[in-house]
Amino acid sequence: MKKLSLIASASALAIVIGAPVFAQTEFSTGANITGVGGVEDRIEDVEEAVQDDFERSQDTARFGPADRRTGTFGSIALTYAGRSGNYENQDFSLAGRLSNNQGPFQQSIGLLLEYGEDNDGETDTKRTSVIYDGSYYFNEQLYAFVLGRAAVDGMANDYDATDLDEAADHDGRLKRDAFLGFGPGYRVINNDTTAWRVQAGVGVRYTHTVRAFDDLGDPIPDEDARIESDTSVGYIVSSRFYHKFNDQFFLTNDTDYLTSDANDIAWNELGLNFKMSDALATRVSYKTEYVSDRAIRTDNTLGVSLVYGF
Repeated sequence: MKKLSLIASASALAIVIGAPVFAQTEFSTGANITGVGGVEDRIEDVEEAVQDDFERSQDTARFGPADRRTGTFGSIALTYAGRSGNYENQDFSLAGRLSNNQGPFQQSIGLLLEYGEDNDGETDTKRTSVIYDGSYYFNEQLYAFVLGRAAVDGMANDYDATDLDEAADHDGRLKRDAFLGFGPGYRVINNDTTAWRVQAGVGVRYTHTVRAFDDLGDPIPDEDARIESDTSVGYIVSSRFYHKFNDQFFLTNDTDYLTSDANDIAWNELGLNFKMSDALATRVSYKTEYVSDRAIRTDNTLGVSLVYGF
């Protein structure tokens, strides 16, 4: 497998974990058993998704590192749910991030651990992921970036070879997946109303892919599953553009292009952000993704996010 993952920007690769928030477990008395609590949870999911959309458009690295937090800091979050009765399963996730900003150098490392069991009590998720993001600023315009990612799937080749559907689900699954990319970036424009930065780099991806079927099409037992190793090189070019027309309206346009032996990928998102009042804000985005080796090469997505508070 030679397809490299699309990397949006040096500043985009991070695990975002907010400050801990502790809320009531129930929307109102009796809400959980009547189903009201479930709907409330979904309302919160929509609100958080909209807020995330607006926060992404702000691009915290837009104007460089001038107002960044210095020193060492981080956060950690853990969630666990164990169920018994009609269903016997459990889910566990641990996420953490450690950052250090000092002088012209800023870096961040993130860790994600995931474990889960299905309704039969059998382990179905066992995954570890680590990411790294580093930037060094030579001056206000020129910087260098490094991106790293490593993931291990403990369940990739754990399947029942007598179950053809289960074997098929595991065929092509990545047991190990690692990426390292680096390159220069340059801020072409950087003032109070307009910011535009471009960056380019080279990346190397290393994978271990599970092949659950032999050359005759028969399933291979999980303990004998063939593991294919592959290393491929890709080249990345990215652009981030921001322009504020006034205090109520700004435009963003993000572009990425990746070329490798596997294929070519291009991605662009145009965003229009309106603050119509202190209570009302709207974001309209149009995303285009092009993948050269797909039957239908281009996908387009129109997105609208609206926040109104009163």
